[in-house]
Amino acid sequence: MYERALITIEYEGTAYCGFQRQLNGPSVQGELEKALRKLLSQPITITGASRTDAGVHALGQRAHFDMQGSIPMEKLPFALNGLLPRDIRVTAGCRVEPAFHARFDARGKTYSYLIFNRRQASALKRNFSAYVPLPLDVEAMQRSLQDLSSTHDFAAFQAAGGTAKTTNRTLQSLTLDKQGDEITLTLRGDAFLYNMVRIIAGTLIQIGLGKLGEDAFQQAFHSMDRLALGPTAPAQGLTLCRVFYEDLP
Repeated sequence: MYERALITIEYEGTAYCGFQRQLNGPSVQGELEKALRKLLSQPITITGASRTDAGVHALGQRAHFDMQGSIPMEKLPFALNGLLPRDIRVTAGCRVEPAFHARFDARGKTYSYLIFNRRQASALKRNFSAYVPLPLDVEAMQRSLQDLSSTHDFAAFQAAGGTAKTTNRTLQSLTLDKQGDEITLTLRGDAFLYNMVRIIAGTLIQIGLGKLGEDAFQQAFHSMDRLALGPTAPAQGLTLCRVFYEDLP
């Protein structure tokens, strides 16, 4: 008899071609499936809540899989982590209903994007932030975020290759905080389009540099034109923080 399990995963995405299994290099999904096959002695396919790109990190990615037999869920993370690379860790596991789907049942996600703003680059933060050497007007960036709150058609905020059936999205909270040389953008929404957070971050950087006006987001909503926004910010600044479900911790 098969049981469905849900795991929470933390990883540094630097060494991987993304979460999803691909032919052009190692993936987080591939490493997890390899460890699960070894642990459970059966073929395992996992389904992630978010197909993060190459170089993107996660603190709270979630994925489900079906397995035969029984293993205590409180022991699953410890057993798996002994078989995984050091840059991937399973932090929690639980059983879910057979019809549960990690991606389609998600009710919201939180992402953060880190900008390192200093004349000299950081040796330690290079894989976890976008480096901007010129001064940024953080107050202008914060003011521009007000145009993103609530529900909008974010058609202009997705990269080529997106497959979403609708581009309407709701952003429930948006913050931009500066601590020393670090500027952190945090977004919580019901769902996100392909590269949406990185396009928002890239546009904020251009606003902070004075290359785009504070009304750039509003103009993009009216024109539906991707060219009204800034470039897509580098992948290494992005972290998937949490995935939310009804009736699950």
